[in-house]
Amino acid sequence: MSGPAGLGLGVLAAGAALGWVGERLLVKRPPGGAIAITGPNAGRADPRLLTVDDGVELYVEIDEVAATAAYAPLTAIFIHGYALNLDCWYFQRQALSGDVRGVFYDQRGHGRAGRGEAGTHTIERLGRDLGELLDVVAPQGPVVLIGHSMGGMTIMALAEQRPEVFERRVVGVGLVATSASGVGESPLGLPRRLGEVVHRAAPLVVSALSRAPALVERGRKSGSDLGHLLTRYYSFASRVPPGLVEFAAEMLSATPLEVVAEFLPSLDAHDRTDALPVLRSCPVLVVGAQQDLMTPVEHTHAIAAALPEADVRVVEPGGHMILLEYPDEVTAWIRELLRRSLTLAQQRGLA
Repeated sequence: MSGPAGLGLGVLAAGAALGWVGERLLVKRPPGGAIAITGPNAGRADPRLLTVDDGVELYVEIDEVAATAAYAPLTAIFIHGYALNLDCWYFQRQALSGDVRGVFYDQRGHGRAGRGEAGTHTIERLGRDLGELLDVVAPQGPVVLIGHSMGGMTIMALAEQRPEVFERRVVGVGLVATSASGVGESPLGLPRRLGEVVHRAAPLVVSALSRAPALVERGRKSGSDLGHLLTRYYSFASRVPPGLVEFAAEMLSATPLEVVAEFLPSLDAHDRTDALPVLRSCPVLVVGAQQDLMTPVEHTHAIAAALPEADVRVVEPGGHMILLEYPDEVTAWIRELLRRSLTLAQQRGLA
């Protein structure tokens, strides 16, 4: 799963990591392994390491394109969500390969990126990281920013910190299953009182688990049926292949619990509603899912209300991982965003 529901994601991460608790007593996982990352363009780009100003190394892959590519003047930066990594964009990356210069990276503490010092795993710091990344990988030319869940929050943090970048360089923004505020108030698909209890308890629970690494790793390596069930419930709302659930669960369970725990307060406190007007300077795509338990569809509508000219899409039935659940639709909407962004770039004389 991904992204944002402060506590719920923490509980989900803990459940996926320690699914041996009750394993095979509650549910039997359907057969089928993880999704196969294969195909004519499945090869990864050469990895790059970008060291940001506090010494943390971000892991970056860049898909270059020919000058004749459909959206050649643009650089599209894809930002993943909480407890995920750049692989969550697999389907979109495959479909857009050769059409746009794509930048994919692991945010601090996630995937192959380095971990920061205590207190640096925050949305505010992620926004600064994105700004530094943009300055290095796309120092010139028009840029499109596309974020899922916490990745969308990262874009909002950058807008708050450096609005001039959106006035001069950013020509398009995609916000997928994300929130401008209120993550800490989400009931997580539970009765509201129980959801409130979970939000209060999660940081302590996840922090305690993070201090028992041997126990956690044993659970992660066991292949948890409960972890699969939790990921399925919180990530998808329609019937998807078991391998797709496994793909999401593997990303989730690979994120260190210390990182999961440290991000929770920042996720719950996230409120960048005041930064949304900065995005009005360019085309915006807002995508939500009717059954999203992490960033409820009401959060999508709230963003849309602040950005009345945005292209708003809501899928049903759909869960938090709509970029995996509805890959073709999400990719088609991103293509339209790229088309509109290229038009704006040309009007501004950037392309």
